[in-house]
Parts: sequence; structure tokens; C-alpha cells
Amino acid sequence: MFEKLAQIERSYEELTAQISSPEFMSDMSAYAKLMKQHRSLGIIVEKYREVRKMTEALADSKEMLDMADDEMRELALAEIAEIESKLPEAEEELKVLLLPQDPNDEKNVILEIRAGTGGDEATLFAAEILRMYARYAERQGWKMEIMDAADTGVGGIKEAFAMIEGDKVFSKLRYESGVHRVQRVPQTETSGRIHTSAITVAVLPEAEEVDVQVDPKDLRVDYFCSSGPGGQSVNTTYSAVRLTHLPTNVVVSMQDEKSQIKNKEKAMRILRARLQELEEQKQHDELSAERKSMVGSGDRSEKIRTYNFKENRVTDHRIGLTVHQLDLVLEGQIDEFIDALRTHYQTEKLKAEAVGA
Repeated sequence: MFEKLAQIERSYEELTAQISSPEFMSDMSAYAKLMKQHRSLGIIVEKYREVRKMTEALADSKEMLDMADDEMRELALAEIAEIESKLPEAEEELKVLLLPQDPNDEKNVILEIRAGTGGDEATLFAAEILRMYARYAERQGWKMEIMDAADTGVGGIKEAFAMIEGDKVFSKLRYESGVHRVQRVPQTETSGRIHTSAITVAVLPEAEEVDVQVDPKDLRVDYFCSSGPGGQSVNTTYSAVRLTHLPTNVVVSMQDEKSQIKNKEKAMRILRARLQELEEQKQHDELSAERKSMVGSGDRSEKIRTYNFKENRVTDHRIGLTVHQLDLVLEGQIDEFIDALRTHYQTEKLKAEAVGA
């Protein structure tokens, strides 16, 4: 492992020299690519140097024990104890950084939210979860744009698509895919009975044109008039767009913009993301049912997370984490779940790597 780390450090130092060169600074595209690589390697090198420094200090302190007087020996023992308490955690963090990175981790995402079981209550919850992710994106310094949303007219949404752009968006949101269940007393419930509803969340890495090529011959494009809640006409021009990918029968509709061109561009971004997901499922048998296992049918029994209003509780069922701060969670403070899920799945990867080694 340390031989590999020494090689990474050398590459990092070479990149440091390169990005200081005027010839690279004149080519902004190449410069941006180098800077991104430099930052990624820098995180590993920084942790490697920290571990190396601790390891060297530990060796020096142990060596001091054989030649030190009582006072220095006591200091050396204290330093050894402190380093030995911190070193295993630092080494574990370094191992995680060396895990093979998912090429999608750096990508922006298309967030899909759909109301499932529960009628109007499910649509209201879908709107609340969309707002939760908007608040989280804002806290992260990301840009979130609602690409399309089907409002219900009662403050809820049947489905919504959003583009979230920023640093490592997919790597942080990837484990949010699945069925989110809500338990609460609806405002229309006179007997005070708790209802259970569910929505589905899908987090798809954005696919660029170079990632997914769509042959125009495989695409059927339909134009129609946009409509609002209840079918009320929003405009009388054929600005809404429906794309059908004939080989896969994937259908995407978009009517958020007044411009036909803009609606088609947004629809294509969603279509490419879905087609890329289908392709990845074909390439990896273990991912063939991933979308269904993550998103499911929207049935309450397939939940990954439960939001219980009466108990002010949010529970993630995959890792058994419960937080009694539902109000703060709905304000976008979901870092505890994001961090715990990433740590859990990184640990699982480490175990798999150890078994395969």
C-alpha cells in the first residue's frame, strides 16, 4: 500500500509543477482538468503524509525508550499512547481514500421524486422532500434547478425532476434513492388517525452526450400544449415536448419552459441519464435490479427511511440510524444520514476488498 501511496505522491508533485506552468494556464479546459485531478490526489497525499508523520513519530518515541531517563521515558510513553490511539483511524481513512472511485461520483445529478401510496398525503410529502433536498443543496453551495414538476393544486406534487450541480453531488446523494415513508395525521383527518404514505426518490448521475449517444432515428418527438393543474391550459402554443426512445420505450415529457427548444434540451438531459442507467444495469448483473431495489414500486413496505411526525423521528432502516429532529431534517439538515450511509458502504467495500485480496 505504501509503495502505491509513494507513487501517488510523486504524481501529485508532478501535477503541482504542471499547473504552475504558463502553457497549461493558457488552456483553460486542460487547466481545469488538471486542477480537478490535483485536488483529488491532494486529499490522498495529505492523509498519507499525516499517517507517515505519525508512524515516524511513533518509531522515534519507541526508540527513545531505550536511552531516556525516567522523565523523558514518561513523556515518550505518553506520546506513544496518544499516537497509537489516533493512528488506526487515520490508516482506515487512508484505506477508504484508496478505494476505487465510482466514475459517477464527481457528476451532477438528476433527482426524480414521485408520489406513491397515499393519495394527496403522498403528494404533499413529495413536495416536502423536494424542498428538503433544495435546502440541503443550498447548504452545500450547490445549484438546484427544478426542471419539471406536476403540481396537484393542493400544494403537493405528483412528480418532479430537478438538476443539482456542484462538487461531488452524486457521491453524497447516491444513497438517497429509495422509498421514503411518512407517518402522520393528515390535516383532513378528523379522528386523529395516523396515516402512512410513501414516495420514491431516484438519484441519477447526469449523462453527457459523450457518455450516451442517442441516434435521432431511435427518437420519436411529440409536441403538445402545456397544461397546468386540472388540465387548465397554460399556453396555446405547442411548447411541451415528449421524447420516446423507441428501442427501450423510455418516455420523458417536459413542459416547464415556454420555449420548445429549452423543453427539448431538458428532456434530453433526463433521457440520457435514464439510458445510461439502463446501460449500466446491462453491464453489471448485480445492478440489474438496483433501481427496483432502491426505488421499488412506491409501496410502503419497501421503505428505506421513515419520517414519523408524532415522534419527531426519522429512521434510516438500512443502517438503523434514528434521529429525533425531524423538523431540522426537513430543513435540509440531513448530513448525519449522508455521512453515516457513506461510511457504512465504504466499510462494506473495504470488507469486500479484504476478502478479495
